[in-house]
Amino acid sequence: MKNNELYIFDLKNGDIAGVDEAGRGPLAGKVVAVATKLKKYKDILVEINDSKKISERKREELYDIIMESFYVGVGEATVDEIDELNILNATFLAMRRAIEELKVKTDFERVLVDGNRLIKGYDGKQDAVVKGDSKSLAIAAASIVAKVTRDRDMINESKNYPEYEFERHKGYGTKLHREKLLKYGASKIHRKTFLKKILGEGDE
Repeated sequence: MKNNELYIFDLKNGDIAGVDEAGRGPLAGKVVAVATKLKKYKDILVEINDSKKISERKREELYDIIMESFYVGVGEATVDEIDELNILNATFLAMRRAIEELKVKTDFERVLVDGNRLIKGYDGKQDAVVKGDSKSLAIAAASIVAKVTRDRDMINESKNYPEYEFERHKGYGTKLHREKLLKYGASKIHRKTFLKKILGEGDE
């Protein structure tokens, strides 16, 4: 089965942790990175796959299973850090924070990171895995935890900023979100450097 292949992929790569992120593209909110290492394989983990290929409801179900079956480290970069560093460097920062949190819980020899870029500023052993969230169980698990963590954060933020309806679009640049931005302007959790094309240079 396809998902058993994800576990086999990790076994072949040795003592690894998987790293992935959620939230590089949205106009608002933090970027969240997660690092995971499997504790012990269980048959139910066959359901884990790339978070983008799983429904929101299924991701929520798998989140609890992953938190039990993996060591998990979560790292975030704030909106201010995104605007200051740019989204790529802020993502690397969140990834380094996730790895550091994971190191407190368990040891690993090497990190597999989703995508085609190594984590800038991380001096441990690492490999970039293109489409890693559909190849590696640890990366797929990280992708799900990152997505669920960020979505929950945006749903929570919708209580602070109800006019933007973050619970519906999670900060992504949907038609609804763009309409809300034009009506209300930017909130404190909007990424100012992402809004110039929508709101113009004076995007406060």
